[in-house]
Amino acid sequence: MDLSRRAALLGLSALPMFPLVARAEEILPDSPPRMRVIVDNDLAGDPDGLFALAHALRSPSADVRLIVGSHLHSPQDAEPDDGHQADKAAAKARELLDVMGITGRVPVVRGAEGALGRADRRDSAQAVAAIVAEAMRSDTKTPLFYTAGAGLTDLAAALRAEPRIAPRMTLVWIGGSEHAGVAPLAGGAQPEYNFTIDPAAAQYVFGESAIPIWQVPRNAYRQMLVSLAELRLLGQSGPVGAWLVAQLARTRRAVVPMGLNLGETYALGDSPLVTLTALQSAFEPDSASCRYHLAPTPRLDGQGAYLPRPDGRPLRVYDWIDTRLTFADMFAKLHA
Repeated sequence: MDLSRRAALLGLSALPMFPLVARAEEILPDSPPRMRVIVDNDLAGDPDGLFALAHALRSPSADVRLIVGSHLHSPQDAEPDDGHQADKAAAKARELLDVMGITGRVPVVRGAEGALGRADRRDSAQAVAAIVAEAMRSDTKTPLFYTAGAGLTDLAAALRAEPRIAPRMTLVWIGGSEHAGVAPLAGGAQPEYNFTIDPAAAQYVFGESAIPIWQVPRNAYRQMLVSLAELRLLGQSGPVGAWLVAQLARTRRAVVPMGLNLGETYALGDSPLVTLTALQSAFEPDSASCRYHLAPTPRLDGQGAYLPRPDGRPLRVYDWIDTRLTFADMFAKLHA
């Protein structure tokens, strides 16, 4: 049966027929951006943030407007500069942009060096100014998402400096411990890593600001497992995949002296930042392939435990992330 006959039987006779040899880009061209995105991540730490950043930069629906390189942990007894982690994170972002051949296309700034309230903290004035400027734009109605894969230091500083930005964007945060009714880690309840980077900042964003929050807590982001077999194939797909896999290999080698056996999977826990933004549904755009529940936004205590607040603004708590969509899309785009 020829294609025109098949199309008629399927009710597709009014649709244009493409030659079988047409380029995929001609049949399914990219659509214009649907959202603006600010990326905030500790890119000098766990390389999952670099995978998510590369994925976002390859996603035409997401107009990445700003990249903020943020700090890792900053204990009070650390050296004063704490290794200039935010500087290193910003440098790593620029390195990735160079590998992807898009140097200079997206502004990159360093965030604060150290948590809120730390006496020797280097401020985040440059990051705050850039965040506020993007949020306060009046020349666009494209929704703005603030995607954070680590601590919330720079967002908290920006919200303190200009509270009017809160309703003008949505925070998507990879962080926070399990909510009530969800089994904790096998080792028992313990503070979640991204919260502990800057507890005061997370407490401020949840408890004192008005920004809408889509939270991907620990039990959800731990679902984002890929196998080493998949990653080896990605490493052979081209310069971007090879560079990303090299960052991951360096991290895995670093834990060998600690006596840790990581098995044959790795959690790319920051990847939901792309799933919940760039990969929203076609009609009635939303993160339709993922599951979440709504709850009043709680306050957080010093260990990250949730303190009920019945009058809190609505909080999306994601319980399940569509890993198939996330990683199939990521691998396809990074192979391109």
